[in-house]
Amino acid sequence: MIDRTYTSAITPEMDGETVAVAGHVHELRDLGGLVFVIVRDREGLIQGVFKEDREPELFEQAEDLGAEDVVRVTGEVTESGQAPGGVELVPESLELIDESDAPLPMEISKDVDADLSTRLDHRGVDLRKPEVMAIFKLKSTLMDAMEDWFESEGYVDVETPLISKGGAEGGAELFPVVYYEEEAFLSQSPQLYKQILMASGFDKIYEIGTAFRAEDFATSRHVSEISMFDVELAYIEDHNDVMDVQEESLRHALSVVAEDAQAELEELGVDLTVPEDDFPRITFDEALDILEDEFGHFPEDPTDLDTKGERLLGEYFEEQGHPAFFVVGYPGEKFYYMQDVEGDDIASRKFDLIYKGQELSSGGQRQHDVEKMREVMQAEGVDESNFEFYLDGLSYGTPPHGGYGLGIDRLVQKVCELDNIKEAILFPRDPTRLTP
Repeated sequence: MIDRTYTSAITPEMDGETVAVAGHVHELRDLGGLVFVIVRDREGLIQGVFKEDREPELFEQAEDLGAEDVVRVTGEVTESGQAPGGVELVPESLELIDESDAPLPMEISKDVDADLSTRLDHRGVDLRKPEVMAIFKLKSTLMDAMEDWFESEGYVDVETPLISKGGAEGGAELFPVVYYEEEAFLSQSPQLYKQILMASGFDKIYEIGTAFRAEDFATSRHVSEISMFDVELAYIEDHNDVMDVQEESLRHALSVVAEDAQAELEELGVDLTVPEDDFPRITFDEALDILEDEFGHFPEDPTDLDTKGERLLGEYFEEQGHPAFFVVGYPGEKFYYMQDVEGDDIASRKFDLIYKGQELSSGGQRQHDVEKMREVMQAEGVDESNFEFYLDGLSYGTPPHGGYGLGIDRLVQKVCELDNIKEAILFPRDPTRLTP
C-alpha cells in the first residue's frame, strides 16, 4: 500500500509532524510565486503551500498540475486557521501519480450545477464531489446501523435467489430471462422465499438484496433496479408486531446517522430530525378521510394511495411532528396477505410506511393457511402452477408470520433530501439507462 494519511486524521495538534497525503487535485490557486494545491481524498481536503523562493523545483511541479490529477504530497503539518481543516502542508516532495484528461465533463471544485443526465453519464467523475460522496458515506452508516439492530435482536442474515420461476407481484413488471431452456424472471421481491424460511423454522430473518421492476416510468421516485432491506418474523400475534420491528429499527438507524454522520449531514445541508414519538398508525379509510377533509383529494384508485396522496398525508403528519406514519388495512390485496379476518375492522393486515411524504415499505401479516391462499389465488385468477414450490413450502406446518420490504434507495433519498432517487444510487438503472 502507498504510505498515506487520510486528511481527516491530520489535526492542528500534529503541528511539526511529517505526513504524506494522496488524492485528487481539487483546486489550484496560483498567486504568482505562491501556489496553493488543494488535495481531496475520501475524507476531506488539505492544502499544500508551494513557494517559489522556498522550493523552486517543487513550485514548478505544482504549477504544471491540472485539476483532478492524482498526486501524493509529503510535507510538514502546520497549523493554519485559514486552511481547510485548520492545517496545511509545507511540502517536501510532490509525486504526480496520474494525469487527468482535460477539460473535465463537469466542475468538481466550483459550485456549478450540471444536469442529472450529464452527471449520470459521467458518474465516476460526479461521485468525486464531496457532497455526492457524502450521500454514500451516510448510506453506509445507515445500513450498518440497521444491520446492527437486527443482529442484536437475533435475526439471521440470509440470501434468496435473484432468478425465480415467478414473481411475488406478477404482471408486466417482470424482467424475463432465459434460464437454460426455460423461461424465468429476475426477482421482484424475496417475499415468497422469506415465507418458506418462516415455515422452515428460521423465525427471524433479514436480507439486503436487489429487486427488479420492469416498469415504464419517468418519475423521480422509481428505478428499474432497486436495493431492498427485507425482514420476516414468525410467531407474531398480528401485523402490529411487524410494525413494531420496523419502527424500532428505523428509529435506531436514524439515531445513529444523526450522531455518527454529522459531517455528511453538514455537507448535504440536512438537519435530520429523529422521530421520538410512536409512529401514528391510521387505517386506509382514515387516510382517505384526511385526504378528502383536509385537501379535497380523491385517489383515482379506491384501493390504493397515489403519489399526491402520500405527499399530502406526509405534510399533514409532519405538521404534527410525525415525519413517519403507517397506513394499515389496504383493500383488494395479494393472496399472501391476511385479509377479511373475522373481527378485524380493516380489509387486510397489510400496511405501508410513509416517511416524509413517500412510501418506504410495504408489509403486513402473511396468510399461512395454504387452503385459504388457494381460494384467493383462484378468485384472483392467479396461475397456481407458478407457485407450487411456494405453496408446498408452506404446507407442512407454518407459524403465523409477517414481514416487510423497505426501499433502501428511497430511504436514503428522503434522509439526504435529494430531488431524485437516482442520486441515491451509485449507478442507477431506468428504462433508458444501461450504462455506465
